[in-house]
Amino acid sequence: MPIPSVDLGDLVRTLLFLLFAGLTAIITAVIGPTYDNLLVPELQPSALFPPLLGSGSGGVNYLSTGARFSGYVLTNVVDPAVTLVALGVAVLYLSRSVVSRWADALDGLLPRLIIGVVGANFTVPIAGAIIGVAGGLYPIISGWDGGAWQHWVNLAGWGQVPFSWDNGALAFVLSLVEFAAVFVLVLAVGIRDAVLAVLLVLLPIFTLLWPLHPLSPLARRGWLLFGELAFLPCVLVVPLELAVGSPNPVMLVAYLAVAVASPFFLSLAGTSLVSFGFGGASGVVQSNAQRGLQVAPSAAASSFAPAANGIRTSSPAGGAFAGVTRVAGSAAAPAAAPLVVGELIGHGAWQLLRHVGPSHGKNGPSAQPPMLKGGAK
Repeated sequence: MPIPSVDLGDLVRTLLFLLFAGLTAIITAVIGPTYDNLLVPELQPSALFPPLLGSGSGGVNYLSTGARFSGYVLTNVVDPAVTLVALGVAVLYLSRSVVSRWADALDGLLPRLIIGVVGANFTVPIAGAIIGVAGGLYPIISGWDGGAWQHWVNLAGWGQVPFSWDNGALAFVLSLVEFAAVFVLVLAVGIRDAVLAVLLVLLPIFTLLWPLHPLSPLARRGWLLFGELAFLPCVLVVPLELAVGSPNPVMLVAYLAVAVASPFFLSLAGTSLVSFGFGGASGVVQSNAQRGLQVAPSAAASSFAPAANGIRTSSPAGGAFAGVTRVAGSAAAPAAAPLVVGELIGHGAWQLLRHVGPSHGKNGPSAQPPMLKGGAK
């Protein structure tokens, strides 16, 4: 009885199918609990916007310790510093009669000092009001469609990766990207909460330094950053809600990527998240495009420069090529184009004039005298 032959290609495909199917199943088994048991509890209104004073619902309140620490800093650092700052302002006001050029700069210093001292002492109530407004808006946005985004199965389906992908390499890659996006979201929400608590402690000091013009950006950027981070969940939850019922895994990955990029959406308007470390997309694209347009012509010219120098005297075409290479590297990409065209036209016109001489007809040379250098004699 003959032994049936085994196709090596089918065997390899079967092994790869089993390998990627197993890896996809492992990652799939991890994504759901990570999303449902870590990210969703972090994005609950009571966890994102707890009261500044009190334990909050469920005993989860990351801002209460920051509020108490802020009161300690206010009592032991800010209030003693107010006396020193007031003494410094008094000395400056006494010296304004001696140095007249300081008069204009010091006229508005006293009102700014009063506002800074009052604002530093009321940092916690002001921050609590901002948190309260953001906390009132977030449940309205996150409650759309009954809060269906709070279950991973609503985003990815029961299979999480549809069977149409055959559990192959593409399904494994998409599952890995989904897990990375969910993990980054969990980390981002945790960092947001930590930065809010740290700012709550530092804002009294920054506000007290606001009257001094060289240090005033600290208070402005600190308060703007606090407000942006407070309202960040209202932006982050929108792509998660839109991901519910996504038609395919690619769209789900796209929505998760938009959720991860939600801080960059706030930084597009030039807000303080840019100075905090998030790059503005428009500025990055503009600067990189401008640098590319400036560097590309000079790099191309330097690459072709040896060949251009070698064939410069070999023929008219070689001279034209050398001239075009030299001109192309002398300006950025948009400005180099007309220069290159002008160089080509100039070389072509020069070669044409060199070949235009006395015309010879059937009856011999023409009676027209040649053009002499310096004009006709």
